[in-house]
Amino acid sequence: MNAPLKITKIGNSAGVILPKELLARLRAGIGDSLFVSEAPDGVRLSAHDPDFAEQMAAAEEIMREDRNILRALAK
Repeated sequence: MNAPLKITKIGNSAGVILPKELLARLRAGIGDSLFVSEAPDGVRLSAHDPDFAEQMAAAEEIMREDRNILRALAK
């Protein structure tokens, strides 16, 4: 999808209307949060929080490395 989006005045703010097809690709709907992050070629819009994904990856690594300790603590 490579369609231009027009910036529209919404009250005292500005907004962009996202086409239904783009919302479907993002797996997002009305009321959901979208996240903007820097990318080498501009900005990236996604339905998941990239900071949260990094934190979860770090947590999974710790859980893998300390599996035996965590198992003992769970008893």
